[in-house]
Amino acid sequence: MTEKPKLAMYWAAACGGCEISLVNLHEKLLEIDGLFDFVFCPCLLDTKKQELLQIPDDGLALTLFNGAIRTDENEEMAHLLRRKSRILVAYGACAVHGGIPALSNLHTRGEHFRDIYSNSGVVPQTVTVVPEGELELPAFHDFVKRLDEVVEVDYFVPGCPPESDQLWEAVQAILNGPPPRGAVLGVAPSTVCDQCSRTRERKQIAAFHRTYEIVPNETQCLFDQGIVCMGVATRGGCGALCPQVNMPCSGCYGAPDGVRDPGGKMVSVLGSVFAPGPFRNFTEAQLAERAAAVFSSIPDLAGTFYRYTLASSALGRKRA
Repeated sequence: MTEKPKLAMYWAAACGGCEISLVNLHEKLLEIDGLFDFVFCPCLLDTKKQELLQIPDDGLALTLFNGAIRTDENEEMAHLLRRKSRILVAYGACAVHGGIPALSNLHTRGEHFRDIYSNSGVVPQTVTVVPEGELELPAFHDFVKRLDEVVEVDYFVPGCPPESDQLWEAVQAILNGPPPRGAVLGVAPSTVCDQCSRTRERKQIAAFHRTYEIVPNETQCLFDQGIVCMGVATRGGCGALCPQVNMPCSGCYGAPDGVRDPGGKMVSVLGSVFAPGPFRNFTEAQLAERAAAVFSSIPDLAGTFYRYTLASSALGRKRA
């Protein structure tokens, strides 16, 4: 009997939603089981690192690596799985772009430890000696990294988490003749806006609202209603699921082709729709004041524009 190719999935700095997207394949899980021998996934299987070490190099046909690189354990596992895998896929927003964990890059490791542990008087150490022996913790890196910052990645599947049909499309694409290395799989060539069924009038916007402040019209473009929607600066592929339920796109698929930085794109878009009133009625100082007042209604610019993509943006991290 021919041995089936081996499949692995690993969870680094992430929430576990990517594993759920695998489980949500439902009956297609049986097809996955027919195609692969699922040998390593600490979240879903009772498998240990020691068992992974016993697999020959390149012995894994395909590994789905989800989660960002926050600790030296994450980085060690990234290198180990890269060595063991013929094809390594950055799976989900955290592995592809740093994800929500990368918002931590707005602060240094020292600042995190000071703010979190200042009241306890105890700061975590990598080694702590107790009567029973030594207790070890993984070293906490200065900043969160994407997977491709520490190892070579063959393919990318974005999303928080990726939709299950994306995963299936990606697996099919890999099995049916591998795409060019570095390809982004299971996504649309354009933006979320292009997949959205809402009506866009491209009108000027005098004020922005947070989602709890208004009840949006269910057919009109959310952006036109003054809700910051990242769809114009986000790669399509999800089917515009969030706007379908009256929620703005938050950008989890990352920037589309041709856009280097989603935050920069959004600044450009906001500038083009901002309506301060008749320009002849404002001095330059008044215009600046009016713009500042309007844009201050977006309370968290980094969390809005780079919720999933800070580690892959032009900003990247806090700098001295």
